Amino acid sequence: MKTTTEPINAQPGNTDFEVRSLDTICINESRKQHPWWYNFKYMAVGVLFGVVFVKAEVISWFRIQEMFRLQSFHMYGVIGTAVVVGIISVWLIKKFNIKTIHGEKIEFHPKKFNKGQIYGGLIFGLGWALTGACPGPLFAQVGTGALVVIVVLLSAIAGTWTYGYFREKLPH
Repeated sequence: MKTTTEPINAQPGNTDFEVRSLDTICINESRKQHPWWYNFKYMAVGVLFGVVFVKAEVISWFRIQEMFRLQSFHMYGVIGTAVVVGIISVWLIKKFNIKTIHGEKIEFHPKKFNKGQIYGGLIFGLGWALTGACPGPLFAQVGTGALVVIVVLLSAIAGTWTYGYFREKLPH
């Protein structure tokens, strides 16, 4: 008996769905198919998010350096606020059994801790400290005209690809 569910648009001989079913990120993936232009809502939210990043100075290299040098509370306040909002949001979703906008149940699954998360966190933190950019604000930095950040963006994409390529050989 097959334990994975095959996506609606799976091609014969395509086994991507079997690998994707192992990833936590795909557990709550919607099975609904929408026209391509539905994605504009995500672009609008992304632009709004970028504006908030710029106005809150979250994308400022100087603010990020202040954080890593323990010279300012600004970034810790932003990150701490995001953590508190996330905790409250998850609590509300669980307490009131909130569903997605399409009526699908939201499920939370525990993630097992492993030493690879420590290595990944150290590499991520080192890159963040050196470049003054983490993945979220990269696009906002490029959008403000800091075109040198395109090098960082391409490096992040290359790092993601490299991780995917070597994933099975890395300590998890």
